[in-house]
Amino acid sequence: MTTQWWRHAAIYQIYVRSFADGDGNGTGDLAGVRSRLPYLRDLGVDALWFNPWYTSPMADGGYDVADYRDIDPLFGTLAEAERLIAEAHEHGLRVLVDLVPNHCSDQHLWFRDALAAGPGSPERERFWFVPGKGADGELPPNDWTSYFGGSAWTRITEADGSAGPWYLHMFAPEQPDLNWEHPEVRAEFEDILRFWLDRGVDGFRVDVAHGLAKKPGLPDVGPDPDITDLPYQDCDAVHDVYRSWRKILDGYDGERTFVGEVWLPTPEQSARYLRPDELHSAFNFDFLCCPWDADALRGVVEDTFAGHAPVGAPPTWVLSNHDTIRHVTRYGREDTSFDMGDKRLLDPSDPVLGRRRARAAALLTLALPGGVYIYQGDELGLPEVQDLPDELLQDPTFVRSGGTDRGRDGCRVPLPWSRTGTSLGFSPEGSTAAPWLPQPEAWTGLSVQAQEDDPDSFLTLYRAALALRRERLVPLAESLTWVDAGPGTVCFDRDGGFRFLLNASGSAVPLPEGAAVLLAGGPLTDGALPTDTAVWLSL
Repeated sequence: MTTQWWRHAAIYQIYVRSFADGDGNGTGDLAGVRSRLPYLRDLGVDALWFNPWYTSPMADGGYDVADYRDIDPLFGTLAEAERLIAEAHEHGLRVLVDLVPNHCSDQHLWFRDALAAGPGSPERERFWFVPGKGADGELPPNDWTSYFGGSAWTRITEADGSAGPWYLHMFAPEQPDLNWEHPEVRAEFEDILRFWLDRGVDGFRVDVAHGLAKKPGLPDVGPDPDITDLPYQDCDAVHDVYRSWRKILDGYDGERTFVGEVWLPTPEQSARYLRPDELHSAFNFDFLCCPWDADALRGVVEDTFAGHAPVGAPPTWVLSNHDTIRHVTRYGREDTSFDMGDKRLLDPSDPVLGRRRARAAALLTLALPGGVYIYQGDELGLPEVQDLPDELLQDPTFVRSGGTDRGRDGCRVPLPWSRTGTSLGFSPEGSTAAPWLPQPEAWTGLSVQAQEDDPDSFLTLYRAALALRRERLVPLAESLTWVDAGPGTVCFDRDGGFRFLLNASGSAVPLPEGAAVLLAGGPLTDGALPTDTAVWLSL
């Protein structure tokens, strides 16, 4: 029976290094994840998405892959990953793994072979080795800049000591871009897909899905570029890659799925990746970046449905991930929007206001038709850690930006599981190892142990909302009807007498007469919904 489970799934994102430590060395691993599978089952999610767990030098948190068919020893072994996949299935949890096809590690065998093989070799054709400009090739081949800051090109030194060509890396120098015009690259990744599908994974999150293909000739961006037509992203050739991948996935049973990381300027561009013979779904970054404003939130929801309708793809809803500011902190700021180019990492935030709005936003995402992604710690209401010492920061964006961008480590701090201990239960009992990034003292009150029996906690709210969503909302049609509940509100009805109401007006708004409260993001007062909170109602 076809269920198309991915159209409505609640998917939990696991950043393995920071989820749970099973061997007591202060770093999260597969053993830690396996020990917490009952927690994830009881939370009420449908699937788990794992950030890269492959062999890697960890120059970019595992997104610099040295071997796509093995597990980094930091996390465990391939056999342990196979057991984890099987055990997750036993708990009713599907498994998605991160696929990183735009680039690999500079320690990948292919890149090491390319450096050793020398100029003009077939090994170098798998990457973008290009002669430099200038009299002696001393200038980069074009004006492209890295997403992490600085030039997107690094010049190599040949084995004889002479200056060689430049290679392209849209991220860190340790992450050389692969040349997707080369048939061996395409064949390799098709084989990688089959390798993990044969081991039971239920799908893939595709990293930088919009970036694989480059414009022929690698032209300059220029001083006044059209952001909808950049030479290093959203090139037409990428769609043929996904059509070939989709055929592979469709050849396996169990409704395997793709979700794409597609950061593009317009909904029309993004929708092309979701045609019926390409990716199944993509992350909704417009929603993640949206400020706390009722009109803006409703506008993003409307635009999302309008953009997805022509291709028949389900929308997705996400508030945070491993690359962004945790939304508890973002919603407590004066400017509640998010921009990857200007994260404003040190902006002050009101934690009480941020938590209240984050609870309301959680109810919004879980009430909307479509899929939803929960980043680890969202269900605990964890804030961004903004005061990590410079010497502990590991994100390459910190170094590449000269310290002007403090990077993404603040949303990757290890989870607190218990009220006490060196690592608040992140490492097993008896371990004295400090976690790889330090946890704030205040997180003792945000730990799973502190929240699991508290009827008013974030964790209790998420568990209740996920259970109600599965029981009452998932079976419904993927549609909603907007309701005018007054200025500063987001209100809609779904089938079966369900109503959602969010209040961002600055003052209380009345609840509809006769409505029964199913779930509230905070206390209600005299039949009214206070500002900056939300409620699920049965009419």
